[in-house]
Amino acid sequence: MSEKTTEKNPPATATQQAAVPATVTTDSAATKKEQLGVAAMVVSDRFKTQLAAALPRHISVDRYTRICLTAIRRNPKLIECDATSVQLSLLNLAAIGLEPDGRRAHLIPRNNKTLKILECCYQIDYKGKVELAMRTGNVSNIHADVVCEADEFDYDVGEVKKHRINFRVPRGEVYAVYCIVTFKDGSKKSDCMSVFDVEKVRQRSQFPDGIWASDWDEMAKKTVFHRLSKWIELSAEYRDVIEQEAEAEFQDRRFIPETPVFPEDRKLPEPAKEGI
Repeated sequence: MSEKTTEKNPPATATQQAAVPATVTTDSAATKKEQLGVAAMVVSDRFKTQLAAALPRHISVDRYTRICLTAIRRNPKLIECDATSVQLSLLNLAAIGLEPDGRRAHLIPRNNKTLKILECCYQIDYKGKVELAMRTGNVSNIHADVVCEADEFDYDVGEVKKHRINFRVPRGEVYAVYCIVTFKDGSKKSDCMSVFDVEKVRQRSQFPDGIWASDWDEMAKKTVFHRLSKWIELSAEYRDVIEQEAEAEFQDRRFIPETPVFPEDRKLPEPAKEGI
């Protein structure tokens, strides 16, 4: 009676054994190289030359580069973004003298469903928009705040007549947000939005659960100030960047341009000396 033999795979040759780790190493190296691409772009001489042409005089290229690298380290998802979108976001912010420091401006990765890529978008914070408005020289003061149930608040015919806070008791839930702009000639403009109206804006945003979730008050202030900013004479360059930022927040870009919004020979006003 013949015995049934079990077939076994022949031992791998030295060439075959070396092939497996070589493939893994190659893929890992390619991934690492791709991930380092964004950081390498930020510190490249070519990008620094572009920054030098874009930045206002009071911000050095080295400082801006360090802030960019810090932003990337804080949000590693940015290294997976399309490198061109990261470059454009940084150059457009540089052109208006705002640093992506997480206080005045943010770099946010998001899925662009139209282009099917992970892209980087910049978002200007309330404090950043206030800074831009103050640079115009037409504004002496900007104040925005949320209104809570325990506050005394009176808004009538486009004017905030009173907002008094009793800090001895819990303020309760937020139900409105307002902004007042005082111009150099003493005139004022005000606007107010209910939480319901602000929430409608948040729900239309591409980032309803991102920065809106962590900084709702600041985003609400930014929303009402954005609506009020039509009364402020911003330069065409500032308007372009703000409008592009607003469009990116609410809809997918259908293409990513190869050049930033601003030409390299632009000249921008220096920031105002007075504080905000």
